[in-house]
Amino acid sequence: MHNKCDNSNIVIEDGIIAGNYYDKYGTNNPVARLLMQNFFCDVNSLVGIAKSTDIHEIGCGEGHLSRILAKNNLRVRGSDFSSQVVEKAIAISAKEGIAVPFKAASIYDMNPSADAAELIVCCEVLEHLDDPEKALAIISQLAKPYLLVSVPREPLWCMLNLLRGKYLTHWGNTPGHIQHWSRRSFITFLSKYFDVMEVRTPTPWVVALCSVKNAL
Repeated sequence: MHNKCDNSNIVIEDGIIAGNYYDKYGTNNPVARLLMQNFFCDVNSLVGIAKSTDIHEIGCGEGHLSRILAKNNLRVRGSDFSSQVVEKAIAISAKEGIAVPFKAASIYDMNPSADAAELIVCCEVLEHLDDPEKALAIISQLAKPYLLVSVPREPLWCMLNLLRGKYLTHWGNTPGHIQHWSRRSFITFLSKYFDVMEVRTPTPWVVALCSVKNAL
């Protein structure tokens, strides 16, 4: 079933919030814009360390990060479980003249023959999943050999939401976030399938560059 939340542009698909609940990419808030700039700076730095030119962004949403990476002359493609959000990504990319192919596909349905890449990017995705460990196991079969992944850093994320008066009835938890990690617990989570090469903590995220165990 496809529908939208009342009085918002939030897409709900198959009962799951798709895309960004809060438009952090398009916000005019100067503080939020600074935080996003810091996030992109660390992401670009880690992509540079991986030195990969073949990138698949899983859970690409409206394709903002895919387009940023594509502007750096990298070969990028994106996927997202939501067909509605993928349609948005395709339309925005066409309007901006950026050639990034997108497809609608669940992370749980990915397979190496079609979806593997030198670098898998999976940012702001795992916190939304019912079974993030299953997703991570699948990603470990797709990463040849690198993964760049980010999640909100807790409890800082919720605290900052509370400070700005958001999601008070949920103690600052963004709707749709059902998994929560601190820096330490996220590294532990990743370490089951990956060697964690480098970790950055641009407020309020954890961003990690990893390689599949025994791949290097």
